[in-house]
Amino acid sequence: MAIHKTAIIDENAKIAPDVEIGAYTVIGKDVVIEKGVTIGNNVSIEFATIGEGTKIAPFASIGGEPQDLGYKGEKTGVIIGKNCWIREFSTVNRGSGEGTNTIIGDECLIMAYAHVAHNCVLGNNVIMANGATIGGHVHVGFGAWLGGMSVFHQNVRIGEMAIISGASASRVDILPYTKSEGLPAIAIGVNAIGLRRKGVDKASVDAIHKAVRILKSTDYNTTQAIEKIEKEVEKNSYVDKLIEFIKTSKRGVNIKTNKEFIKAGNDFNE
Repeated sequence: MAIHKTAIIDENAKIAPDVEIGAYTVIGKDVVIEKGVTIGNNVSIEFATIGEGTKIAPFASIGGEPQDLGYKGEKTGVIIGKNCWIREFSTVNRGSGEGTNTIIGDECLIMAYAHVAHNCVLGNNVIMANGATIGGHVHVGFGAWLGGMSVFHQNVRIGEMAIISGASASRVDILPYTKSEGLPAIAIGVNAIGLRRKGVDKASVDAIHKAVRILKSTDYNTTQAIEKIEKEVEKNSYVDKLIEFIKTSKRGVNIKTNKEFIKAGNDFNE
């Protein structure tokens, strides 16, 4: 264990023998740090479990109080998976609501100044670029990529293997497997490169392309588009997930135009 002499460690923290902790870092209450973790200088960690092999850069803050006026000091936490990289000045707040957690999966990259709010859940292999911000209770699917300075409203879902351009924003759900951009963010196509990199076969990618083209067509409303996809597009698990994502959306999904986005927001009862 290599702990700098200026680090402050709570007496009840559980730290694996090979962990490295830099100068002026503070490890507070209810912290578990698993083997192979490297923590830089001036880091603050409390109420958190840090998975094996994760790296935390200087000035990151993990497990701070949620930015939620409803939080009354109840015991909550953060769980970070294996082999993540949490970069400089990023923040991951603990949950709000007794016994809840903010969860980051394995092999995620949270770049500098990114913010993960209370009760968010990130799947494995998620990337949040510099300054990306997600509000409370946001769910981010496996392999999603959030561009720099992108912003997402509370309770939004970001589908797996979606990619969102920098400086985009959304208060409705982001379709899986798509490329989205803008203010508001609109699906403009399929994340074909990302899908191939994640090992999705060509036939499945082609089927996703066909399904997204139907969804974006002005010839059909969303219900009609789904019916057409179910009849005409080759069945596979990706298309099934795409349709299920739309059917289970509570905030709506912005597929075609800004007008749809505005209507979805107005119809949603906060």
